[in-house]
Amino acid sequence: MISALRAAQERARLFSHIDWFLFASALAISLLGLVTMRSFSVENSFFDKQMIWICISIACFFAASIPEYHFLRRTPVITSLFIITTVSLALIFLFGAFVKGAQNRFNLGFLSVQPSDPAKLLLVLMLAKYFARRHVEIAAVKHILVSGAYALALFILIFFQPDFGSAIIIGSIWLGMVLAAGISWKHLAALFIAAIVVTTGLWQYGLQPYQKQRILTFIHPLTDIQGTGYNAYQSTIAVGSGEWLGKGIGYGTQSKLRFLPEYQTDFIFAAFAEEWGFIGVVILFGLFAVLILRTLAIAGHGADNFDMLFGIGIAAYFMAQFTVHVGMNMGLLPITGTTLPLMSYGGSHLVTEYVALGILMGMRRHARSSIQARDETEIVGTL
Repeated sequence: MISALRAAQERARLFSHIDWFLFASALAISLLGLVTMRSFSVENSFFDKQMIWICISIACFFAASIPEYHFLRRTPVITSLFIITTVSLALIFLFGAFVKGAQNRFNLGFLSVQPSDPAKLLLVLMLAKYFARRHVEIAAVKHILVSGAYALALFILIFFQPDFGSAIIIGSIWLGMVLAAGISWKHLAALFIAAIVVTTGLWQYGLQPYQKQRILTFIHPLTDIQGTGYNAYQSTIAVGSGEWLGKGIGYGTQSKLRFLPEYQTDFIFAAFAEEWGFIGVVILFGLFAVLILRTLAIAGHGADNFDMLFGIGIAAYFMAQFTVHVGMNMGLLPITGTTLPLMSYGGSHLVTEYVALGILMGMRRHARSSIQARDETEIVGTL
């Protein structure tokens, strides 16, 4: 009896650093995605498979929350991880499987692995490491160029798969972390002005008329609802048809009758809005708000600059992916094939996202230990 009690106390102490509000919001989002895949009228294998992936991801979350992450501050470690990631993204072009026109995953038979998902987490770690060591001289323009080169390498490899959605997330992570690190606004503005000038010149003199038309259709898909804009059109119908209370779980006609393609991945927000309505959307937005605000709060109490920048990078990662997915589903942004964090079907992105949150919990544990040690030192010093 005593040994069982001690074991329970040890387990409680092992996970005492977990932010349960953050974990509960992440789990609730995943469960909402799970029930959105559920259909009461036809057979659907997505529900059963996703339930397994959620269990695996939760186990990864708790496992990732246990270690201390001092080793991630070492240059050889983070450089090796970056090289492995870039090589895996390059190997996609040789050995990757084609799925719906994109060559962005390795098909291992029993599962598929999409390297662009862990690449986002790796970029957060890489930039946190880079900026944490240079916080004193961060205003120098070279830090925009060097950090941008890291992000650009991943951006190009992902963009040409082509995976436009993940490439946009890579760029958004870089921008969010650059701003958080304190880069000079003048240098950043100059960079954006140069990008605008290059883009304008390319549009005026580098593109043929048919190429311009393809880009315009990509940006405004609803202008061609019988062709490239079909998915966007069906998505907006699904979102609007949910009205206030939705059609009920498992009874979304646009999604379950397959008018809305890929409702379990790229358009899961539209499928959710159709079944849960405006009230459900407000609840979902609230859960993401809790997740992101708790992430930023943990970042604000980080033990050092690396922990703080990592937390901000994870928040930027989730915010960017959430914004792009929802905007795409509501017809406000181009269709880019972006999943909704923690909610869309799939194992690669789900495991990556839970591991990212688990690492954040591990850093929170270290921060709490550092604060406790500092307080004890101060108390001893006053005696």
